Amino acid sequence: SHPAAPPAPALYIGALFPMSGGWPGGQACMPSAQMALDLVNNRSDILPDYELELIHYDSMCDPGEATKLLYDLLYTEPIKIVLMPGCSGVSTLVAEAARMWNLIVLSYGSSSPALSNRQRFPTFFRTHPSATLHNPTRVQLFQKWKWTRIATIQQTTEVFTSTLDDLEQRVKEAGIEISVRQSFLTDPAVAVKNLKRQDARIIVGLFYETEARKVFCEVFKEKLFGKKYVWFLIGWYADNWFKIKDPAVNCSVENMTEAVEGHVTTEIVMLNPETVRGVSNMTSQEFISALMSRLGGKNPEETGGFQEAPLAYDAVWALALALNKTVPPLKARGRRLEDFNYNNHDITAEIYRALNTSSFEGVSGQVVFDAQGSRMAMTLIEQLQGGSYKKIGYYDSSQKNLSWFGNDVWIGEYIQNSQPYLNNMTAAGCMMALAAVFPLGIDGHHVHRSQFPVVCQFRLWLLGLGFSLAYGSMFTKIWWVHTLFTKKEEKKERKKHLEPWKLYATVGVLLAVDFLSLMVWQIVDPLHITVEKFTREAPKEDLDVLIQPLLEHCSSQKMNTWLGVVYGYKGLLLLLGIFLAYETKSVSTEKINDHRAVGMAIYNVAVLCLITAPVTMILSSQQDASFAFASLAVVFSAYITLVVLFVPKMRRLITRGEWQSEQQDTLKTGSSTNNNDEEKSRQLERENRELQKIIQEKEERVSALRNQLAERQALRSRRRPSSGQNQNHNASQPDPKSLLPPPGYPNPPTDNHSFSNSSALYPADSKMSRNHCHNSQIPLLYK
Repeated sequence: SHPAAPPAPALYIGALFPMSGGWPGGQACMPSAQMALDLVNNRSDILPDYELELIHYDSMCDPGEATKLLYDLLYTEPIKIVLMPGCSGVSTLVAEAARMWNLIVLSYGSSSPALSNRQRFPTFFRTHPSATLHNPTRVQLFQKWKWTRIATIQQTTEVFTSTLDDLEQRVKEAGIEISVRQSFLTDPAVAVKNLKRQDARIIVGLFYETEARKVFCEVFKEKLFGKKYVWFLIGWYADNWFKIKDPAVNCSVENMTEAVEGHVTTEIVMLNPETVRGVSNMTSQEFISALMSRLGGKNPEETGGFQEAPLAYDAVWALALALNKTVPPLKARGRRLEDFNYNNHDITAEIYRALNTSSFEGVSGQVVFDAQGSRMAMTLIEQLQGGSYKKIGYYDSSQKNLSWFGNDVWIGEYIQNSQPYLNNMTAAGCMMALAAVFPLGIDGHHVHRSQFPVVCQFRLWLLGLGFSLAYGSMFTKIWWVHTLFTKKEEKKERKKHLEPWKLYATVGVLLAVDFLSLMVWQIVDPLHITVEKFTREAPKEDLDVLIQPLLEHCSSQKMNTWLGVVYGYKGLLLLLGIFLAYETKSVSTEKINDHRAVGMAIYNVAVLCLITAPVTMILSSQQDASFAFASLAVVFSAYITLVVLFVPKMRRLITRGEWQSEQQDTLKTGSSTNNNDEEKSRQLERENRELQKIIQEKEERVSALRNQLAERQALRSRRRPSSGQNQNHNASQPDPKSLLPPPGYPNPPTDNHSFSNSSALYPADSKMSRNHCHNSQIPLLYK
């Protein structure tokens, strides 16, 4: 028997995947990376002489915890050839320190723009694009929806601060103003209150998932959500992040669901939308199926980092392919990957060169690194609709191409607040009135004499009911706006909800009055044909005859009485409508937000009707003039009403501007009275008094502390022991043990090396090279 082959040497990856904390991305990314390792180790064409192994610690997405774990990784065997941190805060720490140990750092979940800095992070790569890739998409959406003022709220970490700095520069170039900029460390309550106080409407939020729950709990308490507000968030949270129970949040799931509804997210495209087999011989959908199997049936929505899992998978493949590429050039120089130690810059330079030239098709798409070690990708735009995220578009910042699906939905749409059922009644009434023009022009040449009374009734009912529906629905809107929003003694009613049944009931009453009056007219004194005879005329030809002109009318025995009742009733409605439209012209309300357009339509209808009714009675014997006058009045009033009421709504639907706030709408129309000015003024006065009280308390506290400080300084000046200086001097000396290299490895070499895109190691004159590091700086890495 042949002796067993020796085991392949292992190459170790030091992983700091966050399994908990602000962003527990390792929950899905760790199984994803392990799945990639298993496939790599089973491939005979990739690192056939080596085994890749992962040594993992939970960084909790906390730089302080990561510092301690980094020390453990570096100062305990075996040697790690690459470090793989997860979130940006940890990557910043690891990537800045890695140069001292000649280590490549490859991250799958770091988006901080600050990491795109080759001077500060010379050996850093990431399969997650920079967070600044979101900003061109946000600016594109602001311009699409014609927003010129935005607000921001951020968690005070480097990733979000640098992202916001980049956003501020981009919006400034686009002519967009950041009117409010708030930040918080752990408690967002004050920042959210400031957003509400300063009337922020379009808000960009930059924070981790755990802080997002805190923010939106405060958003719910401050009522900073709904149709007046649009929130832009980061898209890499778990799909059900707002439903996860958090002891730090004292809001119910229902509260959170209500507060987050309708927000927009931007996220890097992390899963290849095309069905192609990449370097791992696996499509993106096959990868998701395999990952779900590894997760053991866990709900993806409740698994942190599920969206970033393809990036972790491709990060392992990028590393494996790069290590595989370094084997031939190292072998040509008599070197091997297992010869790597923390003082070996030559092997690190080869790995750097291989990663820098990587290009392959992964499950997340094409993997290519730019000059800063970051990756470029398209941006996915999603919106939370009904508690679940829906894709509404893609944006390619390199091509400046926005692909829009047009399926965005908004809370409290502009059309919904205009009482659409009443609008439908108005449209139906206009259609009936327009239809009445045809029977108005029919005479005995077109209809048999026995059927003509039916035509007469048809005219009357179409015009009567059409007027009641069209004008009655508009009158109802203006009536209720006047009733609820112009009477000073009824200010409390402004806060009440306007029940739709009251509107429908009002239209029903007007329609019922018209219906009953027409029914009584038809039963008691029905319309019939009457013939009006004119003076006989001689024909133009020389004929021995006289022509008797006849004109057929639709009439009844007491026609003037019935017309007087109908005209009087409808005339009063027209005059009252003009009065109400004038009274409410300066009212600003969201419950019936098109009442100004309704007022314009009422002016139009009233003027035309009040002129047309008497003129047609005077011209009743001139059939052509009477028909032209009546029909044109009906056509113009109907079409102008439809245009005034519906064209603005169609424009808003086309431009997707229906979520614009009442304040923005007021600025455009040029007339406003803000009904909430008094309430806002009282609120500001109350807050001002509270702040003055707090300032007074703080000043008293500062004064007391100054007195105590003066007393202590006076006491210390009287007794100054000389031993204190010696103790302070000794305390400033670093621990000699902390200056030692990892166990079993020689001291750092004295030669200088540098890294650049051409894969040279540390610049000789670099202040951050190992030879220029003062000993007192080293212990800070482990505190």
